[in-house]
Amino acid sequence: MGELATKFALQTDEFKNLFLGKFAESNLKAGNSQKYYQILTNFDFIFLKIQYPQFGVEALIRDYNLACNPEVWENLGEENKLDPEQIKILKLIQDALQLSAHVLNENQTQLVGQLWGRLQSFPQPEIQKILADAAQSKSEIPRFRPITASLTNPDGNLLRTLTGHNDSVMSVAIAPDGKTAVSGSHDNTLKVWNLQTGKEISTLTGHNSSVNAVAIAQDGKTAVSGSRDKTLKLWNLKTEKEIYTLTGHNDSVFAVAIDRDGKTAVSGSDDNTLKLWDLQTRKEIYTLTGHNDSVFAVAIDRDGKTAVSGSDDNTLKLWDLQTGKEIYTLTGHNSSVNAVAIAPDGKTAVSASSDNTVKVWNLKTGEEIYTLTGHKEWVRAVAIDRDGKTAVSASYDNTLKLWDLQAGKEISTLTGNNDSVYAVAIAPDGKTAVSASSDNTLKLWDLQAGKKTFTLIGHNDWVSAVAIAPDGKTAVSASSDNTLKLWDLQAGKKTFTLIGHNGSVSAVAIAPDGKTAVSASGDNTLKVWNLKTGKKIFTLTGHKEWVNEVAIAPDGKTAVSASGDNTLKVWNLKTGKKIFTLTGHKEWVRAVAIAPDGKTAVSASYDGSLKVWNLKTGKKIFTLTGHKEWVSAVAIAPDGKTAVSASGDNTLKVWNLKTGKEISTLTGHNNSVFAVVIDRDGKTAVSGSRDKTLKLWDLKTGKEIFTLTGHNDSVGVVAIAPDGKTAVSGSRDKTLKLWDLETGKEISTFIGDSHIYCCAVSPDGLTIIAGEPSGRVHFLRLEGG
Repeated sequence: MGELATKFALQTDEFKNLFLGKFAESNLKAGNSQKYYQILTNFDFIFLKIQYPQFGVEALIRDYNLACNPEVWENLGEENKLDPEQIKILKLIQDALQLSAHVLNENQTQLVGQLWGRLQSFPQPEIQKILADAAQSKSEIPRFRPITASLTNPDGNLLRTLTGHNDSVMSVAIAPDGKTAVSGSHDNTLKVWNLQTGKEISTLTGHNSSVNAVAIAQDGKTAVSGSRDKTLKLWNLKTEKEIYTLTGHNDSVFAVAIDRDGKTAVSGSDDNTLKLWDLQTRKEIYTLTGHNDSVFAVAIDRDGKTAVSGSDDNTLKLWDLQTGKEIYTLTGHNSSVNAVAIAPDGKTAVSASSDNTVKVWNLKTGEEIYTLTGHKEWVRAVAIDRDGKTAVSASYDNTLKLWDLQAGKEISTLTGNNDSVYAVAIAPDGKTAVSASSDNTLKLWDLQAGKKTFTLIGHNDWVSAVAIAPDGKTAVSASSDNTLKLWDLQAGKKTFTLIGHNGSVSAVAIAPDGKTAVSASGDNTLKVWNLKTGKKIFTLTGHKEWVNEVAIAPDGKTAVSASGDNTLKVWNLKTGKKIFTLTGHKEWVRAVAIAPDGKTAVSASYDGSLKVWNLKTGKKIFTLTGHKEWVSAVAIAPDGKTAVSASGDNTLKVWNLKTGKEISTLTGHNNSVFAVVIDRDGKTAVSGSRDKTLKLWDLKTGKEIFTLTGHNDSVGVVAIAPDGKTAVSGSRDKTLKLWDLETGKEISTFIGDSHIYCCAVSPDGLTIIAGEPSGRVHFLRLEGG
């Protein structure tokens, strides 16, 4: 880095000014725009600015933002302006850095991998030069470099990922100025976020259990949260301090709403009540009683005089907030009321229920106006347009429906989700809506055309909440993957290319010749890949459920897959055709391994057993029993005489494949064991567990050699390099780690966009394949060091 500093930071005053963030218009007018452009498209500059702690990635992003700002160039002569293509290139680099910011803030050594994973599909010479220089840059430790553009590209809708929560994010609210957001999580905290930089402003601590709901006052200065710890808390967002704790509920608080003047709030609880709070005196004004079961939803009218609640007792209630009295009980639903929204004029409300219906209510008379039918499953959420004429409902039947509230008719059904829809928000202009789903995606809808505009891909687990900024240009989503994501809702012409499957990638295997690989997915298929190019050769179809595992025979000609349809299938990899199906397991087949002679295979199932198969006849040889829980993984020793299985009972077992008898049990993990692999010498094995660790075992003595620590979440997969000296592990913490098996130390890390569900190492030990729940397949090259 000293040479780079000499080459650039000390070379010119102009460079120093840029490096220090002094993008002076006077310098631009002096004719230095092209010089600045050359600097901003230079890998050494990018590398240096990230390395210096006084700058970092956010300072670097600001440099590009300033260079791409039209106002900077507005008063300059045409001869000194950057051309549109140059601006486009700078914007691509900026967006790539923004997408990588949460990774680079955590680990600066990820720069090369992040740039290669996001930018290599763009042909512009300047970008290709950056990547080439990045690849040639020296590294003191081995690093993983993507061979394909398998990370989220900077030409999509995702702007940033907000990380910091340690558990599922359940709620999110955007401040009226659109610049900040507040999230509530199962990790018992709230976090305040700067949506322009993606950085956490503060963590609000004090709750003793999950934060289920959050609302921000109209002035943007205060927020109220509701928690499973039975309390609400009032927060000062400017001082980042708790103002007061509101106590009185006897059970979890599920819902909270603040009136428009910010003086009062209403909460709904599992104790069957609502409470009206004075946020200035910090006192309870009234307890609103009448519901006979949990209160899941509450909305306050714009005038702040009335509120509507929805309950698990199948009713809604209209409340007079000035007297604390119930005005009406709205009956008609046959199951839980999950959500409620009040029209802007305060005359009508719309409710969503587990009875699969949406109902429109007259709040002046307490009577039902319409029942809107058509959903086939629970209706989870509902939102009303600002004009009060239309509503959108979200359902567990994977659809949304657009309703005409004046005619009581369905306008259109919005289809395209692959799983339940949990939340929906309508943009201020009433023309678009965003939905959140358990298929890990959000979708943007054109409400006038009744069609999906595009899908927002990036989350790794179900999306629980979504909020749209007041300007309608951006949205923030909250997910069970512990993150929030910021999205550009106007990038309608941008595309996203998914490299891989349409469902989670659960397993990968590399052929002995190192030329091909096979991946297995939750989309019920397998794919065969050219390992050198990362291109798909063909797709193997036939399973009826999720494909959990795949193993390739030593001759490279056949593969065996294990599926959630309780079967295994044997495939001809040269023709892509099925040879036969192996049946007998009573539950999901979670894993499979093929013996070195290619004649037998061992499968592991959620039914708690393993089965040994004759691959020539397709017949079962025998069943191995002894685990007390599901069996998640199995590996066969090089001599083909023994196998090791991993189980949800926290143990591993060593089996004699000639007799079908258990040899020994390996204990030491504190949680479910998800993965196991045996070294080529057959003397040791490595296991990965939900307890966040890996363990190296001596298979002769049954003793633990040492524990490998460093992952921050479950370790779901592990592979040993051919030389037996290193191992690679994948985790739900989004990392792939390289370990020294002689010292038990971590050597290097690759950080992906989502959980690493599976990985495999090529015969030369230099190429690693990893799969994510997003469907991506990473082809990584190990280099440097």
